Amino acid sequence: MKLIIQIPCYNEAETLEIALNDLPKQIDGIDEIEYLVINDGSQDDTVKVAKNWGVHYVVNFTKNKGLAKGFMAGIDACLKNGADIIVNTDADNQYCGADIEKLVRPILDGKSDIVIGERPIDQTEHFSPLKKKLQHLGSWVVRKASNTNIPDAPSGFRAYSREAAMRLNVTNEYTYTLETIVQAGRERIAMDSVLVHTNAELRPSRLFGSMFGYVKKSVLTIIRAFIMYKPLQFFTVMGSVPFLSGIGVGVRFLVYMCLGQAGGHVQSLVLAGTLLMMGFMTYMIGLQADIIAANRKILEDVQYQVRKLAYDRKDIDEKTGRTARGELL
Repeated sequence: MKLIIQIPCYNEAETLEIALNDLPKQIDGIDEIEYLVINDGSQDDTVKVAKNWGVHYVVNFTKNKGLAKGFMAGIDACLKNGADIIVNTDADNQYCGADIEKLVRPILDGKSDIVIGERPIDQTEHFSPLKKKLQHLGSWVVRKASNTNIPDAPSGFRAYSREAAMRLNVTNEYTYTLETIVQAGRERIAMDSVLVHTNAELRPSRLFGSMFGYVKKSVLTIIRAFIMYKPLQFFTVMGSVPFLSGIGVGVRFLVYMCLGQAGGHVQSLVLAGTLLMMGFMTYMIGLQADIIAANRKILEDVQYQVRKLAYDRKDIDEKTGRTARGELL
């Protein structure tokens, strides 16, 4: 059983060694622990620090591509190098390394495929009162959108089984945390959370420049994920607003018509027809989006099978000492 711990990094030379030193070197049930750093276009000595410390793998981007792309590049590299479990943590040592054992335990016990660390948000001193409320609100929205019970959706401290990692897809360029939960809920992947500890803040968060920017990007990410994975439900709700309004205005016109006063309320008839048409068109968009989502599901299944063939073949070749063409190494 191999565990690979991946750390996305962007100019983390000052804090990376602290985070690496905090990681576990041995866990019961894990035969091998390796470490991977994703260098997301760092301009400092992040790579040098990682190599001097002795990380096993470094994924390099020559230009900063963002947390989401860095996360997926790390997942791909971990799978290619035979990871049975992948843990993602931060380079600023926000999360307590000793809690990694708590993260991987439900996967080792066969109870979950994704485990997310639940931070003590209300007790975290460097979180402002506004940020604490927004964290709770964002997690509630994600729970509703994904039909899950994850209490800390924005947490980046999480573990994935090999099967779950091969099914991951992240399409937004902001962060992977919210979209992957909505996707996992849609795919009915076994998911759980465990209480974890946080360390003192070493540097301010770089994920967002302001609270408004954080809220805006988070809301857009959640809405986009909801439209992508539950389009029919989303557009049905959106279409119901003008459609029901159109029915109400139409009934109002019929009442006036029955009273013999329809002549002065032709505008209501026009408005009712417009609203009903808007609602109907929104429903049609929802049906088309639902068909596209079904095709996306087929493509995801194909992608999963391709990944499984590629990664499993690599493991077999390494264990048997043969190349993909059957030649002895």
